[in-house]
Amino acid sequence: MAEGNGKCFSRRERLKEIEVMVQKWWEEEQVFMAEAGENPPQDGEKFFGNFPFPYMNGYLHLGHAFSLSKLEFAAAFHRLRGANVLLPFSFHCTGMPIKASADKLAREIHQYGDPPVFPKEQEKEKNKKKQLYQWEIMSSVGISNREIREFQDPNKWISYFPPLAMEDLKAFGLGCDWRRSFVTTDRNPYFDSFVRWQMRKLKSMGKIVKDVRYTIFCPLDGQPCADHDRASGEGVQPQEYTIVKMEILKPLPKLEGKKVFLACATLRLETMYGQTNAWVLPHGEYGAYEINDDDDVLIMSYRAALNLAYQKYSRLPHKPTCLLHLTGYDLIGLPLKSPLSFNEVIFVLPMSTLSMDKGTGIIASVPSDAHSDSLALQHLKSTPALRAKYGIKDEWFMPVGVPPLVEGTIHVGEFAGRKVQEARPLIRSKLLEKGEGIIYCEPEKRVISRSGEECVVALTDQWYITYGEAEWKKLAEECLSTMKIYHDETRHGFEHTLSWLNQWACSRSFGLGTRIPWDQRFLVESLCDSTLYMAYYTVDP
Repeated sequence: MAEGNGKCFSRRERLKEIEVMVQKWWEEEQVFMAEAGENPPQDGEKFFGNFPFPYMNGYLHLGHAFSLSKLEFAAAFHRLRGANVLLPFSFHCTGMPIKASADKLAREIHQYGDPPVFPKEQEKEKNKKKQLYQWEIMSSVGISNREIREFQDPNKWISYFPPLAMEDLKAFGLGCDWRRSFVTTDRNPYFDSFVRWQMRKLKSMGKIVKDVRYTIFCPLDGQPCADHDRASGEGVQPQEYTIVKMEILKPLPKLEGKKVFLACATLRLETMYGQTNAWVLPHGEYGAYEINDDDDVLIMSYRAALNLAYQKYSRLPHKPTCLLHLTGYDLIGLPLKSPLSFNEVIFVLPMSTLSMDKGTGIIASVPSDAHSDSLALQHLKSTPALRAKYGIKDEWFMPVGVPPLVEGTIHVGEFAGRKVQEARPLIRSKLLEKGEGIIYCEPEKRVISRSGEECVVALTDQWYITYGEAEWKKLAEECLSTMKIYHDETRHGFEHTLSWLNQWACSRSFGLGTRIPWDQRFLVESLCDSTLYMAYYTVDP
């Protein structure tokens, strides 16, 4: 009986004693060690369960226990009915998270001392959610100051957390064959060899190619940022736009002698025939950026310029060159020549609701096609005080004209009479050919890498697995159709992934893992070494 509150915990304590006794018996009798039988098993005579190996940049948590309980219950059920059950468990250390955390810790010690003295809260940036330092995170889970400093070495994480996870899983009562447990990365020469075999096999089958394509990229790490490398933004892909170069017809100070354009990113080129003006955010911050070695200068947000710099549109690789800093106020009223608009001259007007986090921070206004543009123009026209605030003149409002699209068919311009799906690529090709536009990509949504850096889209030359190849994709779909899946939602998830999965970057230059066998500069990407590891359990030495 517990003292002071009159409650009796004798039953609980007895259950704990039984738990310890039974777990000891399991270990002594090697209950969970699975061996192959002399004869091939018949239906129902074997069960192999797998849990996605957890990442070892910290302790296991309740979420792991909840998910694992489903597998543990299933394995116990099949064991009770006499099946030969294999339930292994391993620990994933490949990729960015451990290396990023170790490097972050090293930067904090270098900047703030050992042990570090961090700035007080009021000296930090005032975010809604407090961002903990890596040292603070590790201290909060009970790691001593003396030991935290050792985690600057990524190998410390690999040697520290897996044994603790194994202890927790044994206490949990997991019916696991621990002989088959392993860690990934080249610290395990057997698994390292298995991954290298896998990559050589895929390459010999023509499934791995080198290609140049747009990919989510972390500037701080200097490499592509796949889903497993992200702190936020999982599943986000590059979004491709066309930037329309709208020539400024009035010289700007410090930019004399250069061709200066407003850069407008659009997904719907076919609507640009009806453009009446360009929108900017009055208090938005813009810059005039060099994009190549000639005299072309594009005005846009820094965010867009940074993305373009990683897509080979900058004088210096990966570094936007800004010749002049501007605000939206500086741009209002500038006359423009837009290459597709039927209006020979259009003007820049203010829009207070424009977002600087999408596109270039400059929007083409097509009121005949976009209701929001029509409303914004009407609001400006009918609000004298607003026009006076920005110095807007009546002649800056162009006539709306005839809608360029009617029921999915283009009714104006060179490609009149064609369906949008057919005309859009033709318009784009013509624009690019004449040098009046460029291709531009950015992340669909904000992506933050595990290093804490906001990602861009870069045009990279690297190794890819061709998951989208027609014959290979067909085999995967046929395989899925024969699988026994208990929930339609799960099947739909697989089908959706197969529908969009095309080329997958399988190489990295930063992090932990296995080297690409034929190109030692690169490591195998962390999800690519995790596709066949379930089979490795059956041969793990």
